[in-house]
Amino acid sequence: MHRKIFVCLSAIALAVALPAAAQSSSEAERRRTGDQDVVSGGAQTFLGAFQAIRDYGLQILADSALWDRAVDGLIRELDDPYAQVFNPEEFAEFRESNTGNYAGIGVQITNLNEAITITAVFRGTPAERAGLQVGDLIIAVNDVSTEGWTTRIVSDSIRGRVGTPVRLAIARQGLMAPLTPSILRDSVHVSAVASGLVGMGVGYIDLDRVARSSSEEVEAALQEFETARGVILDLRGNPGGYLDESLRIGDLFLDPGLRLASAESRVPGQTGRNQDEVWNAQTSDRIPGKPVVVLVDRFSASASEIVAGALQDHDRALVLGERTFGKGVFQNVFQLNKDRHLRLTTGEWFTPLGRSLHRPRTGQGRPFAEDPDTFPVVTTPAGRELIAGGGVFVDLRIANDTLTLAERGLQSQAARDEVPLALRIEEVAFSEAEARREAGEEPAMDPAAMQEFLAALGREGVESRYLENPEVIDYLEWRVSQRIAERMDRIGRAMEIRSERDPVLAHAIGLLEEAATQTELYAAAERLKQTIENGEESPAPR
Repeated sequence: MHRKIFVCLSAIALAVALPAAAQSSSEAERRRTGDQDVVSGGAQTFLGAFQAIRDYGLQILADSALWDRAVDGLIRELDDPYAQVFNPEEFAEFRESNTGNYAGIGVQITNLNEAITITAVFRGTPAERAGLQVGDLIIAVNDVSTEGWTTRIVSDSIRGRVGTPVRLAIARQGLMAPLTPSILRDSVHVSAVASGLVGMGVGYIDLDRVARSSSEEVEAALQEFETARGVILDLRGNPGGYLDESLRIGDLFLDPGLRLASAESRVPGQTGRNQDEVWNAQTSDRIPGKPVVVLVDRFSASASEIVAGALQDHDRALVLGERTFGKGVFQNVFQLNKDRHLRLTTGEWFTPLGRSLHRPRTGQGRPFAEDPDTFPVVTTPAGRELIAGGGVFVDLRIANDTLTLAERGLQSQAARDEVPLALRIEEVAFSEAEARREAGEEPAMDPAAMQEFLAALGREGVESRYLENPEVIDYLEWRVSQRIAERMDRIGRAMEIRSERDPVLAHAIGLLEEAATQTELYAAAERLKQTIENGEESPAPR
């Protein structure tokens, strides 16, 4: 597999220094034309407008502010929904969100019961080494009380440069005085993978982004599924990430020599394109012979589409759900100066069968109108026909579950009367998970605790017509039970609970329990498709 470039699709691909960025546009134009005395008319117009605004405009702006606005205006006029100029803070957040890496102590915090509560301590981090525990309350940071602080303020206060100390005050149940550890910040990586066995021995992998080390995390999960009937790779809601990681993930499911993807980009300074990169699988399939289902939705984008497209093209996975986002272009990140970075669309990538999965959009990100009759079709090695109209078109479309009228009414009333329903679910799930973990019990919602939860919602203002509705009670218990299982790190059980109201996941589990090979899986999916198209009763969700 070529490693000439590592292109990041919705994250950082390449930081390219631009020596000419500090020069004026006229200097750049002179250099391009090779004439030190000739400036293009466009450059003269731009610089003339800049000078007139700077010297005569009634609103006085510094040169730096004018240049920032000029660049922002240029970006807006590109009709490139992915182009953006980052300031230092935005660039740091951008890097963190796509790598999973940051400098801190390695905890997840949530505002529970009006207190900043540690809800997860990541393995191998300064927080774990300092003995912090789930359930600890952070009552001060660097001797400043956190009372009234948001989780964002606390998080920003805890983070800092690697190797620098942060002093916390920790309130722990059963202790009369707070703990006051001084913890050295370090680089922290948050896993993008959650996995477990569901149903009758089906492996489930949830990949929420394609971050650094994601391929290693997926490979580790596959190693745990050596005896599984098959594997579900859930890419729903996955916005993408690093191309090289997505290629390594695809490589885990394919045999050496099979194409993973290719890319075309513009020849610098010219109008033509080059196919400047081709990637092929280099290692063996980690789960040979096992059937695979990939789940996608309208929010699956970028690098996650590369994975889904590659496995679909090679008849290695059945793709379920709904058409993906269609981000078939990639961006490079150029360093403009010491404080600014530019993310710019610079190329387009293609699946093994040559499908461009890019769905054109306006500068505001809205897709253009389409004519499905004009979509091209490609044929896989097994003879399956795939649509190549932008985004991954699923092999079997399955609609997501929707809320009932009563459930929507609950949500609307809680929002109108400012009842923090999601937060209250987090609180009760957190406390129940801790109690069951200490007692060595399985994930579940205690009936008495459920009744107290409903009563507490009533005291906060949720109307009795919802809290006495069996449909609403079942819905709330379902949400709480799933979060309890997740809090107890029982991902397989959490997904089994989720599948009760997640038809995409339910059908994926059911199909893999029915099929022993990929060929049998496609046949089972075709039978299910005919059942759905004929309006007959489809298999009930789990």
